[in-house]
Amino acid sequence: MSELVRRRVVVRGRVQGVWFRGATREQASRRGVAGFVRNQGDGSVEAVFEGPPDAVQALLDFVREGPRHAEVQDVEVREEAPAGAQGFEIRY
Repeated sequence: MSELVRRRVVVRGRVQGVWFRGATREQASRRGVAGFVRNQGDGSVEAVFEGPPDAVQALLDFVREGPRHAEVQDVEVREEAPAGAQGFEIRY
């Protein structure tokens, strides 16, 4: 079993109202990554990904592009200590 990693990301650009959260949840569930995604008041999207390093990296690659109608301008990534997250949810 590989070591788990955790990354907190803030994605800026046209990332709200373009199914960003739903697509991110789909990608996370498909890869077995835990955490959450939520819209922020400033128009950005914040997410936390926790899981195997390769799966988390795949999610980071996904949010750098976003779903079809998104226009990602900036992605800020911070490393965090794994916290035992279970499942992946859209937070409101």
